[in-house]
Amino acid sequence: MTGTKKPAETLEVRALTRDRRKGLLRLGEITVPCALGRSGIVVRKREGDGATPAGRFALLHVYYRPDRGLPPATRLPLEPLSPAAGWCDDPGHPRYNRPIDLPFPASHEVMWRQDRLYDIVVVLDCNIAPAVPGKGSAIFFHIAREDYRPTEGCVAVAPEHMRLILSTIGSGAEMVIHA
Repeated sequence: MTGTKKPAETLEVRALTRDRRKGLLRLGEITVPCALGRSGIVVRKREGDGATPAGRFALLHVYYRPDRGLPPATRLPLEPLSPAAGWCDDPGHPRYNRPIDLPFPASHEVMWRQDRLYDIVVVLDCNIAPAVPGKGSAIFFHIAREDYRPTEGCVAVAPEHMRLILSTIGSGAEMVIHA
């Protein structure tokens, strides 16, 4: 052992008992508030239910808006977004729950948003390999609204907390969302 501190690997997410649409995210000694889906945390995720899925998900990839700040410091794969970035959320399309280029004929999310929610966005390994149609898409770890209003099923934190977390975790990091 060289004395180098090992990066924290597990982000623990739990809903608040008083409001299941908000929670706490813990990473080692770091604890920060987070926004959750409008339907709280569920064990059986369905497309469009507004719920955050319970489970253990690897943090796969980080996207960021290069026009809105420096890239976050992270050991995860990092890629700048472009105005043509999208994510397919159409369960009937072969690209379901995958990144796509816009314009795109099927239902999709625009990743280059007018608000700041996807200024930094981490893709979670939720229904990715393989993607099962209807089991949920675009489940991300991203920036929260200032008032921590609910997400559509993602986990979201303040921008400064996102940067702190990304600078702390290793490439094998996982997010555990507790039901």
